[in-house]
Amino acid sequence: MWPFYDQSILVIVPAILFAMWAQWQVKATFNRYLKVQVEKGLSGGQVARALLDDAGLHNVPVEMISASLADHYDPRQRRLRLSPEVYNGSTVASLGVAAHETGHAIQHKEGYIALSIRNSLYPVAALGSNAAFPLAIMGILLGLTGLITLGIYLFTAALLFQLITLPVEYNASKRAQRLLTAGGYVTDTEASGVHQVLNAAALTYVAATAVALTQLLRLLILRNSQRR
Repeated sequence: MWPFYDQSILVIVPAILFAMWAQWQVKATFNRYLKVQVEKGLSGGQVARALLDDAGLHNVPVEMISASLADHYDPRQRRLRLSPEVYNGSTVASLGVAAHETGHAIQHKEGYIALSIRNSLYPVAALGSNAAFPLAIMGILLGLTGLITLGIYLFTAALLFQLITLPVEYNASKRAQRLLTAGGYVTDTEASGVHQVLNAAALTYVAATAVALTQLLRLLILRNSQRR
């Protein structure tokens, strides 16, 4: 049993390698365009504030957080949080990330269906991510296939969360590029850089989905081996 369990790890290795490459790619692209100043000279925080106001979201504050590459929109507290390099930076990368997170705030305001589904899935998806493999290990140790099956059901919610995240993120990126271009915040050349930054970031979500899919496959392999 345990040798087979060890071999099942090989299922997720390609996805993990892809995820590592995607993470390297986003950092490299972000750092590259973090050095490219925009002609208009506005910071990411200023642009986010202007875009939110244009969308009628005057009540959504733009806050600076300390963590790098941890920019996000919090739908529960309705706050936009930007890292220092994005909040203060007047670069292509700064504006791209700030506009992307603003896109999420606008999605929330408009009731974008994919975002609503993702938010509703989050609690059970978080539980599934944390509990699935402990349940599977307990099921193997105790010889209880039902525990592994329960882990599979829980982890399926985590996979669904990752799948629904893809259209949410791509839509926010499209909104960001459109808003920056239409508002005249970036030139055509700068817009191309924004596109590269956001595309690189999107790869990390594709990679996360691939990892989740292979992890679910691994759970299925473990359950099948338990039944033999």
